[in-house]
Amino acid sequence: MRNKTSFHSGRIYFLLVLGILGYPLMVGNAQTVSGKIDRKALVTRHNLLIKDRNLYGPTQVGNGEFAFGFDITGLQTFSNSANTMSNWGWHQFPSPNGQRPEDFKGQEWDTQGRMVRYDVQNPEQQDLRNWMVQNPQRIHLGRVGLVLKKKNGSIASLGDLQTPEQVLDLWSGISTSTFSVSSEPVTVTTIGHPSKDAIAVRIKSRKVAEGSIGIFIDFPYASLHEFGNGADWEKPDKHQTNETVNGRQACFQRTMDDTRYDVRMSWDQQVDFKKIKGHRYELMPVTKSDEICFIVCFDKEKDQSPLPTFAQTEQESIKHWADYWQSGGAIDLSESKDPRWKELERRIVLSQYIMAVNEAGSLPPQESGLVNNGWYGKYHHEMIWWHCTHYALWNRWPLMDKMMEVYPDNLEMYKKSAKAQGYKGVRWPKTIGDRTWWEWPNETNPLLIWQQPHAIFFAELDYRAHPTRETLDKWKEVVFETANFMASYAYYNKKEKRYILGYPVQVVSENCDPRITYNPTFELSYWLTGLRIAQDWEKRLKVKANPEYEKVRTKLSKLPVKDGVYVSWENITDMWTKYNFEHPALIGAYGMLPGDGVDIPTMQRTLDRVEQAWQFHETWGWDFPMLAMTAARLGKPEKALEYLLSYATEFAFEDHGLVGGGRAPFPYFPGNGGLLYAVAMMAAGWDGAPDVHAPGFPQDGSWTVKWEGLKKAL
Repeated sequence: MRNKTSFHSGRIYFLLVLGILGYPLMVGNAQTVSGKIDRKALVTRHNLLIKDRNLYGPTQVGNGEFAFGFDITGLQTFSNSANTMSNWGWHQFPSPNGQRPEDFKGQEWDTQGRMVRYDVQNPEQQDLRNWMVQNPQRIHLGRVGLVLKKKNGSIASLGDLQTPEQVLDLWSGISTSTFSVSSEPVTVTTIGHPSKDAIAVRIKSRKVAEGSIGIFIDFPYASLHEFGNGADWEKPDKHQTNETVNGRQACFQRTMDDTRYDVRMSWDQQVDFKKIKGHRYELMPVTKSDEICFIVCFDKEKDQSPLPTFAQTEQESIKHWADYWQSGGAIDLSESKDPRWKELERRIVLSQYIMAVNEAGSLPPQESGLVNNGWYGKYHHEMIWWHCTHYALWNRWPLMDKMMEVYPDNLEMYKKSAKAQGYKGVRWPKTIGDRTWWEWPNETNPLLIWQQPHAIFFAELDYRAHPTRETLDKWKEVVFETANFMASYAYYNKKEKRYILGYPVQVVSENCDPRITYNPTFELSYWLTGLRIAQDWEKRLKVKANPEYEKVRTKLSKLPVKDGVYVSWENITDMWTKYNFEHPALIGAYGMLPGDGVDIPTMQRTLDRVEQAWQFHETWGWDFPMLAMTAARLGKPEKALEYLLSYATEFAFEDHGLVGGGRAPFPYFPGNGGLLYAVAMMAAGWDGAPDVHAPGFPQDGSWTVKWEGLKKAL
């Protein structure tokens, strides 16, 4: 990823300094009161306390670019769902018969009377298609765990742990795991380094001096499992690990086909270092001390710099997380009379932590963050909104800014995609892995369009946070080329004198027949929003207006209505019996979006109908925040809270704050990001919101909402 000065303005870091100095406590949009939220009390009352040794979701430490998940022991001793993942750790299997993605033919489909090529599956190239789906994939960088021996010398199992307990102090990012083996207490402290892809660990126990507790590190091959942990432990001959040991340090040089990376390790006590078998190594202390500390650092490229010590990592983590929690926004609900305040606040605080660990790096996140390898670790352009926009409302734009580079970086590449299909501007893809250009070929990905206006939405969020010429220049080409595509994509029906979206088009819910579908409700409203904002940018930049923006915006088809309510797309049949599942995106036009083209009474009736008829067991995690935002805009704050506090399987927040459970992949981070955006909007308001304190919350005195440092939503 290029490191462009224009995408890393010093001004945005000034906002973090303001956050550390403290924001005034906000009431509504116009008033301030004295005093500040006690942020440390707010955060630490939701520290993780884990006692269940069988939890599926891992505890994690990390920095947004790298994350280390661990089980109840503080390391990856027993759990297969506790992985080591990064934004740079990718692998690619050799292509079939040397074929290239450029060789994929796809299919030509009728597109409003002309033939257009799309990357949909081609039965004549099934092997190449499958390879394009599966590659590249993220990898598990290496497993680090404890060697636990019982008194009789046998290896302890998970069931042998006595009184296990794990505490993660959110204010410092430090995890402390305690348990006993053969009645001997063990304490493991686990810390992630905030600027290196490294962990620091301290083990304290008499078992250290006895030599009955040690450390192992093990390396897997890449995996083709679509929702796995990025690891295949059954192919030791397919990859290489070359170790070099020098005193109390070791370096493991990893080679996996064309993927190469280094893992460096250091320890502070004498150990017996052995290669056990395959790619597994064990370090058993040979010391009289009851304590041993070690560092493991994962390097994409060879690094000769000294490894930090445990104490240095501890201090760096304490400073990093204190700065994080004291910057940006905060919401304190502790003075509320409604007893549900604590669960909502828990969801808010834990979501902020796990998003910073998993989704604050140089690439847009995959749906399951850095927990595992959902959908082979690829990121989805349409889901960037749900992963990232909360950073803008929580005044943490620097954590979003690096990910936004995928737009200028890939602009020329996807302008070619639009041109090849006969369109102007840039057509943004859906599912992308690492920095590859090809999409996942099927009948959904190349036909989805709701991700197209995202870039304009993000640019507007940036401008509202930083209303400068520098911001305008930074985004202008992305904004206008995106709008150029949107204007040229709309098809003009001369007979009906209106512009139409589709066919073919796949809708947000991904459950229509794309060959015949046209004018989806959400996409129509988003087209109006995107083109309107693009026109605002023309005025701000004082450039000549593109007449196509106004022509399409004013003549675009109306949002489709049947029987007094909006429907998902214009030519739909059996809406409320056949297509009442997956995302109820039609209500997002006035909630997630500001409501361009929306008639509010019609939307009110539509939300009522969705509540009555939708199959909520067939939804996804971000659907609930989307419903909450619509309810809030419609003046139904109690309903908004019901959605954000739902215990539906698809929106259940387990002990770590991870969302999901009923549908792959788990976890599902768009649910966390959606909650943060929705609750910030409900507290700080939105364009046109009632001028009252916390307009998205009930005004009957049951909720006391203290907030500071938040931004208003569009």
